Amino acid sequence: MTGASGHLGGALARLHAAPGVELTLWGRDTAKLEKIARTCREAGAKVGVLAQDLEDTSNAVAALCAEDARAPIAVAYLVAGLGDTCAPGQWVEPPEQVLRLAQVNFAAPAALASALAARMAERGTGRIVLIGSAAGHHALPFAASYAASKAGLARFAQALRIAVAPRGVQVTLAVPGFLATPGRREAPGAPPMLLEVDEAARRIAQAARAGKGSYVTPWIFRVLHLVDRVLPGPVRARLLRAMAP
Repeated sequence: MTGASGHLGGALARLHAAPGVELTLWGRDTAKLEKIARTCREAGAKVGVLAQDLEDTSNAVAALCAEDARAPIAVAYLVAGLGDTCAPGQWVEPPEQVLRLAQVNFAAPAALASALAARMAERGTGRIVLIGSAAGHHALPFAASYAASKAGLARFAQALRIAVAPRGVQVTLAVPGFLATPGRREAPGAPPMLLEVDEAARRIAQAARAGKGSYVTPWIFRVLHLVDRVLPGPVRARLLRAMAP
């Protein structure tokens, strides 16, 4: 599991921790990663950890393949991601920010999923869960690279799912809305319909076990996606500009 030191990744790790389960947790924050690992071990799971920055994608792919060769991975959650927006006073994001988000949110999870899907296809079984975002459904002018990276991941997940389904490999794209992290819950003007992180993890795991190709939660974000598609272009543009933080 990548992104295990984050809120959603940590919740998914805790959800799956149980006697007889072996977890490999990846994350950038070593202290948080070790804390989550301890909790999972206390639940009876065997846990390994790896501090891994997905911007070093080639090394991450090599590490994943080595891990799979040591002990074949049955289920992979690729959760890691970055979020960022235009700084105050900027019309567009700086190019280095665009590159970083494209690498971590799209290129790295896509490369990891591709490498693992090939190995799972050879075995004839496996499940990969990619974490998208409702932002991928909308052309957000203040977060263009984030929205685009998640949109690209969604299309990649769809294509990968079609490619490996005949070989017994399931690919699920989970699209959560706003999660009730401590910072977001306490921030002024918190977005509506915040979803508790543990509940989001439970819903995502349930959707993956059910073999769903795509899963959006809460339901309001499915409605907003449909509304976005039918609105006239000028109206959509005005609304999206008005959403800027």
